Amino acid sequence: MDLTYIPEDISSCPKFGNKSCPPTTRSLRIRLIMYLVMTGAMVITIFGNLVIMISISHFKQLHSPTNFLILSMATTDFLLGFVVMPYSMVRSVESCWYFGDSFCKFHASFDMTLSLASIFHLCSIAVDRFYAVCDPLHYSTTMTVPTIKRLLAFCWAAPALFSFGLVLSEANVSGLRSYGVLVACFHFCALTFNKFWGTVLFTACFFTPGSIMVGIYGKIFLVSRRHARALGDMPENRKGDARKKLSKKKDRKAAKTLGIVMGVFLACWLPCFLAVLIDPYLDYSTPIVVLDLLVWLGYFNSTCNPLIHGFFYPWFRKALEHIVSGKIFRSNSENANLFPEAH
Repeated sequence: MDLTYIPEDISSCPKFGNKSCPPTTRSLRIRLIMYLVMTGAMVITIFGNLVIMISISHFKQLHSPTNFLILSMATTDFLLGFVVMPYSMVRSVESCWYFGDSFCKFHASFDMTLSLASIFHLCSIAVDRFYAVCDPLHYSTTMTVPTIKRLLAFCWAAPALFSFGLVLSEANVSGLRSYGVLVACFHFCALTFNKFWGTVLFTACFFTPGSIMVGIYGKIFLVSRRHARALGDMPENRKGDARKKLSKKKDRKAAKTLGIVMGVFLACWLPCFLAVLIDPYLDYSTPIVVLDLLVWLGYFNSTCNPLIHGFFYPWFRKALEHIVSGKIFRSNSENANLFPEAH
């Protein structure tokens, strides 16, 4: 953020007439376009992830360890679109926070909680796919319902404790003299980190789990390639049994699709986390508009996830058809077959 014209103390705050915020330099036309684009992203995020949540919760055929993890991750994306993005949209378009200091802290805490929860969910899904593809014989005894419950509890509790503890204690802005002036004079509300916590956040909450995910999916890819070569070298009459002993085709496809989800996540959030790491060492010289753009690129990941599901998962399209047509309200609809090709 550009701190060139920040006053030395609160007593030197500039006056903006009858307004509490500096007047925006954006024209009405630009602001309307921004509102339309961001609202469109919110609508897709909310309703796309809501379809995933309803589908996995309702249809018994989708009740599996992997899908319960996907259900929980869709919940984080839904909450981001429903609770966080509307207020961020107003802040980004109007360049001001109108909702008070207390709600600013809650918004920032919840924003960081959901972002980190998504990373931890993806890590858990990567572990689940590793056992499904690389150790299928022990998958059912390893990824049990109690195990999934413990993973989900960690995926929600750890980010929440870290985020709310950090933001409410203001440890993330400790030592930043100009931060209090920004809040008081310009109604500033954005996640800001000093050098120490910026480095901790990037290393512990993004780089480490991201590296673990890349390593796991790399292993899955190599094992899948080895299985495919082994099947190719076998006589035709033995391939049926071999496919059962090796990883199943649908498991490999699920791993590939979730690998794409992970890749999109890294592409969307990596620039933002890099800015969190680097900006304190650049004396916070990154323009606010650039930081806003990077944050919305991260938000866009929650918009992409249901689109990826719609493109790669036939069950998602079938479930959407049941929901839109009203078939979901029929008796015994929870037993509907979403995988007709399997029969």
